[in-house]
Amino acid sequence: MDKNDTLRRLGEILDGADGLILTAGAGMGVDSGLPDFRGTHGFWEAYPALGGSGIRFEEIANPRAFREDPRLAWGFYGHRLALYRRTRPHRGFSLLLALSSRYSLGVFVFTSNVDGQFQRAGYPEDRILECHGSIHMLQCLDNCRDLLWSADGIDPEVDARTGRLLSALPVCSHCGALARPSILMFGDDGWNDRRTLAQEEHFRHWRQRVRRPVVVEIGAGTGVPTVRLFGEAQGAPLVRINPREASVRGKNGLSLTCGAIEGIDLLLRSVGKSGISPEPP
Repeated sequence: MDKNDTLRRLGEILDGADGLILTAGAGMGVDSGLPDFRGTHGFWEAYPALGGSGIRFEEIANPRAFREDPRLAWGFYGHRLALYRRTRPHRGFSLLLALSSRYSLGVFVFTSNVDGQFQRAGYPEDRILECHGSIHMLQCLDNCRDLLWSADGIDPEVDARTGRLLSALPVCSHCGALARPSILMFGDDGWNDRRTLAQEEHFRHWRQRVRRPVVVEIGAGTGVPTVRLFGEAQGAPLVRINPREASVRGKNGLSLTCGAIEGIDLLLRSVGKSGISPEPP
């Protein structure tokens, strides 16, 4: 399919919708300068202190690490928290938000990213489902009272050489136990999912109103296929934007083998090329 045919097909998919389901994996943040932890060596390049000790992502992104070496675990998550706080969402976020204004029911985001970039880019809080939680929320490691609270009150200082937390360890104000980010980690049976369950309920109510959704998936890989499976389960036309794993099964979809910003630019260029008038907001 040449570029003109691709744009025409994109236009048909996008212009015929009344709501946009935007599904995003780690690749969505790469154009903002965020790491996607692709493969063990990619993870160690981002965190050389952990690479020097041979610690893999699934070993540090694990509640067991908070019990066995809390300063190392919080060094990793504290660095990520500081990184996400200072990162500005790339222009593709705002372009997609503008695109969604064409539709009567707007946009709903489903993301495995824990970085809070969609909120920072201006997406409504009640239109975001963070299936793996958020680094900007904390919980008790022992989940003593089934509570979540904001991480705004902590300012982690991390030793760049060792990757360990230098500042005070965050603790639960109720029982004094160690606090942890409210993120679904590997081997995690203690994640407090109450916030994500509430987000799922928001999505359910929104989805019941949408008659002709379109799914735009960006940067979601097959290693942890949560985002892909969610989008594919919607029974809607699917546009998959991915530089390495873009293929889409069936005739009701389209693959764009590129990064986030390049793919989003193509979406915007295609709008209105089908001759179909979208339902006004």
